[in-house]
Amino acid sequence: MNADSQGMPAALDEDQVGLVVEVFRMLADATRVRVLWALVDRELSVNDLAGCVGKPATSVSQHLAKLRMARLVRTRRAGTTIFYSLENDHVRQLVLDAVYNAEHAGPGVPAHHRGDAGVREIARHHEAAGE
Repeated sequence: MNADSQGMPAALDEDQVGLVVEVFRMLADATRVRVLWALVDRELSVNDLAGCVGKPATSVSQHLAKLRMARLVRTRRAGTTIFYSLENDHVRQLVLDAVYNAEHAGPGVPAHHRGDAGVREIARHHEAAGE
C-alpha cells in the first residue's frame, strides 16, 4: 500500500471529531433511531411520531429536543402544530446507510437489495440449492 497521503482524507480537527461523536451518540438510542427512520421521507407531528414508534408523546418530544440540538431534525410550525423532518439529505443518507448496513448483519438477502433483479436471481439460486 502506498504510504504517502495522496488520496487520503485530511485529518479531522478535534472540534469536528466531537461533533461526529455527538451524532453517533444520538444514533445510539433505539427510540431516536425509530424517530429518524419514521422521518426519512416525510414530516410528522410529535403525536404522529409517538404512534409510529409506540412511545408516549412526552418521551418522543424529549428525544426530538435532543435530535434538534444535535441538528439532526428541524421543525416547521403550521398553526398550533409543529412538524418535524430530517435536517438535510446528509442526515437522511446517514439514517438509510445505518439501517441498510444493519440489514447485512441478518440472514438472507437484505430488504434493500430485494428490488434488484440480479440480487433476486442470486437469492432464488441459493433457495433452490437449499442454502
